[in-house]
Amino acid sequence: MGQIYADIELINGDDLAYVRRGDMDPDEVRRINVSALVDTGSVFMVINENIQDYLRLPVVGRKTAQMANGDLVECNFVASLEIRFENRTAYCSAIVLPEDSEVLLGAIPLEEMDVLIHPQRQELIVHPDLPQRAQTRI
Repeated sequence: MGQIYADIELINGDDLAYVRRGDMDPDEVRRINVSALVDTGSVFMVINENIQDYLRLPVVGRKTAQMANGDLVECNFVASLEIRFENRTAYCSAIVLPEDSEVLLGAIPLEEMDVLIHPQRQELIVHPDLPQRAQTRI
């Protein structure tokens, strides 16, 4: 199986909380559309510094991440990220890699969104048994 990419939307979850409380206009919510490598070998969502800066996601700690080549790297860990794919949403934290590193959609957000990799079509799909799973959007 080759590499599979998914078009996802990343949103500052704190901004959404401000909107729900009436403290921010929905048009001010920081969000970005990206193409992410679907990576079941990655546990976490992985973003880069440029995305973190754009969304202004707060650093909540540091994590040691093992890269595909086996190297161990200390990375910032950010909170309050909302991920949207088609009609699915995941709320998670993310590891931040340097500068414009590739975005990885890891196992935790994949599980939370209840999406599957379709091996024949080589794409990410919503779970066929629950295609209309409801979600709240702002």
